Amino acid sequence: MGLKHHTVIIVPHSRARFRKFRITNRQVAVAIGTVAFLLVASAFTTWSYFTIKIDEGELALLGEENEELRQVNQGFETSIRKLQKQLVDFEDRTRQLAIVAGLDGLTVSQETGVGGTDIPASVAAPATALDDMLDRADLLVGDLEAVTSQLDERFRLISSTPAIAPVKGLLTSGYGWRRDPYTGERALHQAIDISTAPGKPVLAAADAIVVKAERNGRLGKAVYLSHGYGLTTRYAHLSRFNVTPGQRVKRGDTIGYVGNTGRATGYHLHYEVRLDGRPVNPLGYILDGTSNRS
Repeated sequence: MGLKHHTVIIVPHSRARFRKFRITNRQVAVAIGTVAFLLVASAFTTWSYFTIKIDEGELALLGEENEELRQVNQGFETSIRKLQKQLVDFEDRTRQLAIVAGLDGLTVSQETGVGGTDIPASVAAPATALDDMLDRADLLVGDLEAVTSQLDERFRLISSTPAIAPVKGLLTSGYGWRRDPYTGERALHQAIDISTAPGKPVLAAADAIVVKAERNGRLGKAVYLSHGYGLTTRYAHLSRFNVTPGQRVKRGDTIGYVGNTGRATGYHLHYEVRLDGRPVNPLGYILDGTSNRS
């Protein structure tokens, strides 16, 4: 059976002879298929072109974002290095303070090799490095609290330990055995006597609480101070008081004034220091001398 065909006649507007073509169904199908293929190929090419353009734009944007992240990461690494160095410095200072505070057994946390520039490119994984620093910081806080507590206690002890002469003047009678000026008998003088001008201010030798401010037959007007840590001081033969029982005083505060009340042979201060209730030589608790106070 022969192929079906179509006849195409082209008639020009001029008087030239018309032309006639004969084409088969197969040729028509091929022509239509070719046109369809070209249309599809053209559409695909156009789509690919714009897709590539979009991908290039996204890649460029991602590149910019990646560069920004890289710079941020570099800054983050630098900050971690600085923080690690500061942490090491704080640990060193805490260790020194622990020695000063008498906490020689305190082991301040510190990892050797940390805080310098020997940090991996990944900064030991920033999150891991930060976790490590946070753990060490927590330990450091505990160490500092222990050191601070110990230092505070030492400062309280120092502030509460008699260290100055309550009044400046002439040492007329020292601590120890002597002949009692009234009885003539040998007796233990449990204080020192400092002769000075009447009415001169008498100072607290250290931080304390006023236990008594009263008149005593032998000591006359006397002030009793409790400094804690088993230390007490007494100031006698005063002309008048400048404190009341229960009052807190600081080293150098005026607690009374020199007089000759009680059993006294002249104007002077009778000064006692007791440790755990036992009298001790007050000169061992005077670091600034007893004379030439202006």
